[in-house]
Amino acid sequence: MDIFEEVVRLRRRGQKCALATIVSVRGSIPSYQTAKLLVREDGSMAGTIGGGCVEAEVWNAAREVMETGEPKHLTFNLNQDAAYDNGLICGGQLDVFVEPILPQPRAFIFGAGHISKSLAQVAALAGFATVVIDDRESFANRERFPDADEVIAAAYEEIFPRLDITESSYLIIVTRGHRDDMRVLRWAVGTPARYIAMIGSKRKVISVIKELEKEGIPRAAFERLHAPMGLEIGAVTPEEIAISVAAEMVAVRRNAESNWRALSKSVFANERLKALLK
Repeated sequence: MDIFEEVVRLRRRGQKCALATIVSVRGSIPSYQTAKLLVREDGSMAGTIGGGCVEAEVWNAAREVMETGEPKHLTFNLNQDAAYDNGLICGGQLDVFVEPILPQPRAFIFGAGHISKSLAQVAALAGFATVVIDDRESFANRERFPDADEVIAAAYEEIFPRLDITESSYLIIVTRGHRDDMRVLRWAVGTPARYIAMIGSKRKVISVIKELEKEGIPRAAFERLHAPMGLEIGAVTPEEIAISVAAEMVAVRRNAESNWRALSKSVFANERLKALLK
């Protein structure tokens, strides 16, 4: 298996992995410099850096690296005792660099209107793969969204099962009306998406949440909902709104704790909305 092809495949599927590379060798080791081991999110592996206790420790480090997103540098001394215990009669030293390979975040934009057109462009510039979805082929097409990674025109309920939503997915709900927004939000809160945002006034947000609560969806399901969406920058035009939403997505992606505005836009962090929802 080509490790680099596997890395690309995993990233496209929205799955984490970690790549371990022997970056330095001193003396004799059971492998070679630049040897690579890929550890997938499910714990399975591809490639090898020599086996034995070294590979076991690297596997543990890879799991940690995937969790924290921070790389690690490991040094191993294959002295006589360690070599004998593990069948590695070498006695050399090696350094291994373990780096996280995180999937490209994907922005699923529901609705293909003016805001979506601007948001698809801005989100792509910010490093998000963009998927535009609408039930109107006259709006969801390549002419309107030439730079989107994917454009889908079909009924929303038909599309939902086809979407591979992961923890690196960002769902933005900007359809043409309350009814369609509610249809998408009903599905969205049941996914593992990192970010869920919906356009609309505070009154609309409250109305939609209360209607879905009547259907039996618990209020806790809306804790990830950012609504009204976007940072508070006084945005008015579609382009300005797109910038505010993309900025909020970046803040969530980067865990920007210092930017309290971005992280406090979820429905239940908004004290005024909480009071109105009671």
